[in-house]
Parts: sequence; structure tokens; C-alpha cells
Amino acid sequence: MTSDDLLARHRAVLPSWMPLYYADPIEVVSGEGRRVTDAQGRTYLDFFGGVLTNMIGYDIAEIREAVQRQLATGIVHTSTLYLIRQQVELAEKIARLSGIPDARVFFTNSGTEANEAALLMATNYRRSHQVLAVRNSYHGRSYATMGITGNRGWSASQLNPLQVAWLHSGERLRGLLSRLPEADRIDAAVEDLREVLATQTSGDVACLLAEPIQGVGGFVHGPDGLFAAWKKVLDEHGILLVSDEVQTGWGRTGEHFWGYQAHGVTPDLLTFAKGIGNGFALAGVVGRAEVMEAVPAISFSTFGGNPISTAAGNAVLDYLLDHDLQANAARTGAILVDGLRAAVGGLDCVAEVRGKGLMLGVEFVRPGTAEPDAALAAGVFEACRAGGLLVGKGGLYGNVLRMGPPLTLTEDEAREGLAILVEAIRSCAAEAVTP
Repeated sequence: MTSDDLLARHRAVLPSWMPLYYADPIEVVSGEGRRVTDAQGRTYLDFFGGVLTNMIGYDIAEIREAVQRQLATGIVHTSTLYLIRQQVELAEKIARLSGIPDARVFFTNSGTEANEAALLMATNYRRSHQVLAVRNSYHGRSYATMGITGNRGWSASQLNPLQVAWLHSGERLRGLLSRLPEADRIDAAVEDLREVLATQTSGDVACLLAEPIQGVGGFVHGPDGLFAAWKKVLDEHGILLVSDEVQTGWGRTGEHFWGYQAHGVTPDLLTFAKGIGNGFALAGVVGRAEVMEAVPAISFSTFGGNPISTAAGNAVLDYLLDHDLQANAARTGAILVDGLRAAVGGLDCVAEVRGKGLMLGVEFVRPGTAEPDAALAAGVFEACRAGGLLVGKGGLYGNVLRMGPPLTLTEDEAREGLAILVEAIRSCAAEAVTP
């Protein structure tokens, strides 16, 4: 079977709005460590990890063996109507690590479902369907989560069960806040929040749901401390703070275990997904018991927190902590961000090299302007693949190269990937200016 045959079959039975990466899409057939191999036998260093999901890498013995032990019992599923030891053990660990006092945990299958569950809890707790969201955000593909996604390219429907009011994002290159000195942006963001509450709501808002670093939005974020400043205003009105940690959680930013910790504040609810399952479907919400209990009817997830996925989750979390992968993310991420800034940060087509830990972005613009250059980003994206490196892309205008390697990335692999990135950016930038 060739990839061309598989591509034709894909297009014949799957919807066209499901995107495929690359002009010549690849089928990944095997993986080990931080490398994957396609159906043609080409091996790549993976700097995107299944969209920041294969957090520990590929074919990790501890995770594989934990899943095999559970499979050997013959129990793949029982439903949450029965006690699940793996689920309880993982919930205990996540509650302890969340930093939220008297925490409860509810497991789902995806980040979308986790954010949907958080909205269910917050709106019931506050008895209000009014929600604050942030421009350039992404929170999922369900009806309600699309309604609080502030990126038109990912909002397939503007029909919305919620009443949403929008705050300015932490975008440093564009928008109203970008015109201000860095030191003034938090005060301006607080002023924006107060004005939005006064003009666009009736006051009894349920929550603000925000990403510490906007993932699909291109890894942009506001100044550290922004969430704390927002929360002072939210607390005046009893409004809950929900931190969407689907991409920022588990030590990926290097400096903290959760993205919210950069802001010196504790959220009422925290949503998680992606990396905790290392490819197994696992996500959820952790939050204050009082808020988590604000569901006035029976509710459960058939597959959320099933024995297989939570067996994997326990192994992932234990491996993460035992090997101090947060520190590794800080160390290897610094190699990448410092190297990129030194090698290509001065190019007039590179607007910004940004990020924290192993959550990095490079934004491309037309030389001498802030005009997004999606074509150049696409060229670099393809050139990286040709050089043996898989990366992601995104941003509001499709002009950002996104990197979220497994947290097990070695220093040598970081330097190897850096060399491919630098060559791809320089060569594409040179071609773009060639008459």
C-alpha cells in the first residue's frame, strides 16, 4: 500500500475540512524516542509530538508495560459506574499537583470535552450563561467551546449557547495592547476587563476561560502576572477563573508545572489533556470542590478515565516526575530559543522568536512590516520536513511555525533540530528576496 493510495482513500471517505499536513502528506508507521518513520522509510525528528500530545515520546517502555498490565487483566472498560483503581490513583496525583485546595477531578476524553465540562460547572455554579473569553484563543471543536474560540479559522459555527464578551489578547505584535510599553499592558488589560464587564454584560458573569499561552493562536501570551490582575477584578464580582492548560500543562513551559503559575494566582478550575495520555485519550477538569459539585443532575463520561487511559496516565505522570522533565524542558528549550534568536532573530522576515520551555513559535512577516507572511511560513514548514524535522504551524494568520517537542528531548536532539530549523529559515528567506 502506497501513501498515494491511502491519500486517495482518505479523500474519498473523510471530510475535506479535516486538514492534512504537507503538500505530500505522510503516514507515520513507527516511532521510537523522539523520532518517527513514515511509510516510505524516511525517519524524522519530531518537534510537534502529535500536536504536543506525545509528551514523553514514542515506544516508552514504562508506559507500554503499564498498558499491557492492564490489558492482561481482560478489563479495557467497565464505566465509571464502578470503582476504577487507576482512575482514583491518577485523580489523587492530579489533585495534589494542581495547586488548588480541596480539589476534585473529572476525567474526559479530550481537551474539548474538558473545557465543555468546565463551562458546565461554572455556568451552573454562577447560574449564568455569560462567559468572558480572550481574542485569538482556541478551546475546542464542540458547540460551546467554538463559541468561546476567538480565532475565526477555527470557529466553524457562530451559533452559540453562551453569551460571550471578548477581552484583548496578549498579542505583542498587533492589536491595541501592542501599542503600549510592556510595563503598561497589564493595567490596560485590567481597564479593558472593567469596561467589558460594565458595557457588555449584566454583571453576573460565570467565568473567564483563558489559556496562559495561546496554542493554536501561535504561542502568544500576555505579560506574566496578567491572570492575577484579571482575577482581582473577577473576585470583586464573584466571577470564576478557568485556566485552559491543555497545551501548557505538565511542565512544558519549563519554568512552571502549570502555565497559570507564571501569574502568581490559583484558578478556580483547570482543564488538562494532550500530554497526560501520551497518545491515549485522556483529559479532564480539576478544581475547587464547591465549583466541581455544582452539577445538579447525573453526569458522567462513558470512556473518560477508563482503565487503559488512566493506566497510561499514571505511567506518564510518574515518568514525568521521576525524570524531572520540567527541568529538561527548560534546559533544551533554552538551546532552541537562544539558538534561533541568535541565528535568525535578526532577519527582517522574522518578527519574533517566542515561547517558554518546549513551547516555541517563530512568526514570519513581510520584510520591514508587521504584515503576516503565511507563504514564507509554509515554505519553512515544508523545508523542515525535507530536512528531516516535523514541526507545526498556526497563528491567527497561519504565519507561525509552532514547536512542541516531547519533554524527553535531549540536548543533542535540540541542537540537531535547531540546525535544520536555521537552515530552513535562512534558505526560504533568501529565496523570498531573490528577484
